[in-house]
Amino acid sequence: MNTWNENELVNYYTPKDALVRMKDYDCVSRMLEERLKEYAENVAVIDDGKEYTFAELDKKTGALRKKLIDSGIKKGDRVGVFYPNCADFEIAALAAISCGAVAVLLPYHLDEQTLFGCSMKYKLKAVISSEGVNEKLAFAFEKNPSMINIEADKVEEGYAPYVYSEQEEGCVVIFTAGTTGTSKAALLSHKAVMAGIKNSCLGCPVIFEQRYFLMLPLTHVFGFIRNMLCAVYTDSCLYICRNTKNAFREIPTYNPTVLVLVPALANMALELTKMMGTAILGNSLKLIVCGAATVFPNLVAGYNEIGVSLLAGYGLTESANLVSGNPKTLEKPTSVGLLYPNQEYKVVDGELLIKGDNILTEYLENPEDTAAAFSDGYFKTGDLVKFDEEGYMYIVGRIKDVIVLSTGEKIAPAEVEAEFGTVDFVKDCLIYEENDSLVLEVLPHTPVINSLNDEAKKAACMEELNKVNAKLPDFQKVSKIILRTEDFERTPSMKIKRPAQKV
Repeated sequence: MNTWNENELVNYYTPKDALVRMKDYDCVSRMLEERLKEYAENVAVIDDGKEYTFAELDKKTGALRKKLIDSGIKKGDRVGVFYPNCADFEIAALAAISCGAVAVLLPYHLDEQTLFGCSMKYKLKAVISSEGVNEKLAFAFEKNPSMINIEADKVEEGYAPYVYSEQEEGCVVIFTAGTTGTSKAALLSHKAVMAGIKNSCLGCPVIFEQRYFLMLPLTHVFGFIRNMLCAVYTDSCLYICRNTKNAFREIPTYNPTVLVLVPALANMALELTKMMGTAILGNSLKLIVCGAATVFPNLVAGYNEIGVSLLAGYGLTESANLVSGNPKTLEKPTSVGLLYPNQEYKVVDGELLIKGDNILTEYLENPEDTAAAFSDGYFKTGDLVKFDEEGYMYIVGRIKDVIVLSTGEKIAPAEVEAEFGTVDFVKDCLIYEENDSLVLEVLPHTPVINSLNDEAKKAACMEELNKVNAKLPDFQKVSKIILRTEDFERTPSMKIKRPAQKV
């Protein structure tokens, strides 16, 4: 068992003036009440051409909080939030949390049958939406008539005081990505969410008074905590991009200083800078925080060349945002960094187990998976890891993704994918088993895809990949390499959907 020494991430890599302002709160409601009033005149959110100050956010949140309380919502009740990315999503989520309820973030891509199923399984007392976006909820309200329909766009003026919660009480439910199976509903306490917010700040060179540009779903832990709540905590402005197809037309106008991205989006942005120039990212971008999937070295190097720091990290929905952050991505580009402070961890049979304030309380209405996820109070991450001599962590793979060949050899796909990810033209890749052999599918960067009809260039790409393959141990060698010309199938959070492994 180890308790991580916080000196490096806190004392060496976090600005001293920021540390003074990183106040601890016992619940999210107290944080919201204090920060929204402290930063009252500053712009908190920009959405659909409209600016909202922190004071306006407080006013709108307070009015909706009153509506919830007047509708009979009590402390601990579960309230669904159903919106696409927009300011109304933030107002609804903050109102639910600050009236003492548990905000259940319903992914906007869910169909009407699934929404009804969620309303029943998770015992939703109400769902907040608006007249223009709640058509898919009609079936749920019809079949579950006891569930209260809160149409936020019809809320009248009013204001209810903040309701404070105990640290261990539920704050928010966020659904896991479910890359190879069914997603689960992770219940995070106020203590966990506040730990996740504070971890967002540690080890970053820029923290307060930043300009964030939101591209990730607010129903994703990275979008909700690292983008939205961190912006509130740090007096930063959040620009909400409603349609990612328009992102690179909107970014130069807004000029963000920080982007929080998954690698697929970071790759897309870097490719565009090579085709259209760095102005596509504005002229103020300082930092990209990147996580939720493997970050390849060429991505780190590419951003460094244009003067942008890319910091890779590792985290899970169940850990309320990031568990580790890497302030040395140039020196250690394949590492996910140092574990954040105030966590206990151990490695059992290669798997990382964590205990700390940031860990989920339970999988909601799922006692079997909850029990299986913990061992002696430690959360079993399911990730295989290793550490170097300086304590920097490396993800070897996911236990559930491990491929077992007929020879008995066990292969962690992520470990092999990381080797091929060192090739400059590799944007993303996937290893899987087929007929008891390993197959590698590679998605090159766009300029390379466009050249693959040239047989000589295609052969040169294959030669580079075969060089990597030749250096691998025999049991990790791939028997077939496929160069893709189209992207992989991905989850809403942009992770590659992996094929199910044979049992």
